[in-house]
Amino acid sequence: MSKARELAELGAVYDSGALSNRNLIINGGMQVWQRATAATAVTNSTYGTVDRFRFWEDTDGAYTVERSTDVPSGQGFGYSTKLVVTTADTSLAGGQYAQFAQRIEAQNLQQLSYGTSGAKTITVSFWVKSSKTGSYAFNLYKNAAGNTAYLYYKSFSIDAANTWEKKIITISPTAGSTSFITSSAGALDPSTSTGFEVYITLAIGSSYHGATDDSWSSNTNEYSTSSNVNWLDSTSNNFYITGLQMEVGTEATPFEHRSYADELKQCQRYYWQIAGQNTLFGHGFYYGTTEFDCRVNFPVEMRASPSMTSSNNTNDFGIHQGGDYFPSFSGIQYYNGEGLNMYVTSNVSGTNGEAKYCAGNQSTAKVQFSAEL
Repeated sequence: MSKARELAELGAVYDSGALSNRNLIINGGMQVWQRATAATAVTNSTYGTVDRFRFWEDTDGAYTVERSTDVPSGQGFGYSTKLVVTTADTSLAGGQYAQFAQRIEAQNLQQLSYGTSGAKTITVSFWVKSSKTGSYAFNLYKNAAGNTAYLYYKSFSIDAANTWEKKIITISPTAGSTSFITSSAGALDPSTSTGFEVYITLAIGSSYHGATDDSWSSNTNEYSTSSNVNWLDSTSNNFYITGLQMEVGTEATPFEHRSYADELKQCQRYYWQIAGQNTLFGHGFYYGTTEFDCRVNFPVEMRASPSMTSSNNTNDFGIHQGGDYFPSFSGIQYYNGEGLNMYVTSNVSGTNGEAKYCAGNQSTAKVQFSAEL
């Protein structure tokens, strides 16, 4: 791409009102992996590896997700997300599928003016590579978010095996000559609920066929067509992706490389963890004689009151200088936007009101907070 072309495209973005923070996707450069970086098996509806991306697998096959340093040359990426088929399914049943997606808060999409005659065109771009060539599906699911759900479908092809290719998809609010998005039913409430789900569809059964290319549909089961590859048909198949960007406008501008610190903060709105031996988990006090309450402050305000998952190994956590050791926290209470209290009621005994602090007692200690969409 020439420098003049890049400047022209950035000029178009400026006209739309954004030069920075133009990428609506969080962690599109696959920088942040808080949960795991090694190959992790996908179960249906899994957040377990690369931050902000959710994976689905409902077939007779199986695949894993892992971090990879295989990236398109000269594009400034350090990592890609790699998928590998571990169990093949050579014949999908009608209701089976394999997909991954990122969900975007509705309040972060208000600049699109969906639900009005001024609804804006958006452009999605990404780098992709796979050992399996053929037709795949890109889907944009506009969640109801207080109104009506619609589904957009566009096919894209992997033309050469094991070769990085850049794909660009431009989505008009009237794609397919429809008025779904420009009518009031297409509006997105300014809320913390899901506004968009941005999908890559790897394999899809006949129950989800019937889509029309480059079109919005009110049938939210029409994810693809019979031409979609079955990526799960061989354990030789892999799939890599990085540089996923969604922006306002009709042109795909150069990928917006944000700092790791900025990307991490955006991810921590949805997921955050404390882990490790000698790591401070929080300060607290004995509430009564057999309960210890521990205050945790978030690094950023989370999207909503999070769920908590605590490791559960003998003596994972310790109350210092109290001498109490326990395997797991019992639950959470007193949530506000800045943090919450964790409490434990097993294996603890102290003086009512006495202040202590809690730390990881061994390397397996971990507490995870999730406010994912």
